[in-house]
Amino acid sequence: MIRLEGVSFAYPENEKSILNEVCLTVEDGEILCIIGRSGCGKSTLLRLVAGLEIPQSGRIVMDGQAVAAPSCERSIVFQQYSLFPWLSVRGNMAFALKRTGKFDRQEIAERTEFFLEKVGLEEDMDKYPYQLSGGMRQRTAIARALAVDSPYLFLDEPFGALDTKIRRELQILLLSLWKESKRKKTILFVTHDLEEALLLGSRIILLKDGTVAREKVISGEINDCCCRELGLETCLALKEELAQWYQ
Repeated sequence: MIRLEGVSFAYPENEKSILNEVCLTVEDGEILCIIGRSGCGKSTLLRLVAGLEIPQSGRIVMDGQAVAAPSCERSIVFQQYSLFPWLSVRGNMAFALKRTGKFDRQEIAERTEFFLEKVGLEEDMDKYPYQLSGGMRQRTAIARALAVDSPYLFLDEPFGALDTKIRRELQILLLSLWKESKRKKTILFVTHDLEEALLLGSRIILLKDGTVAREKVISGEINDCCCRELGLETCLALKEELAQWYQ
């Protein structure tokens, strides 16, 4: 479980706080989608929960412990891919897996190949980042985060740079892996795309004026409707409701 208890944060160069006394609980095994206008603090919230920033006031508690630094128990994928340029795709994957200390050499090789195949990079494992397109680099970063198998996964618009087909395939892959896992990961997912939030989220929150302004629990029926593009009336009505949040 993740708890934000009165969390406020401002960057040193800004007088105005990005987040103001945010209180939020994220249950174990939940996919929480975070939406809101640009600059509302979505990415900042993710960085705070990941331990990459420290709040000016309040605290973040994860599994009973205050978050004060990054941890291998929390994987994060940024909007911009972050790969080591001197390592191949395979090498980037193996390095992250080895750092966790959870896998032996054979498991590292197997998980590397399995997840790279899942994101469509089975023919590119020995290429270096400079040889890949931006979308392929991002797919490598996503595969790496999934392979590490951390209980917490934080994603900051990870599919934004991908074409429509690959984007949908990875959305469905993420949801499928979450559903099939014995212990469901707790996922925080930042997105601008309302349909993506409805496809993935078990709950959606809107950040506005530095705090949680709205929230909505999403049923599995809605997730399935978006996955299969069924166009159910309830799904369409919910999309319209979320769009109204921005007004």
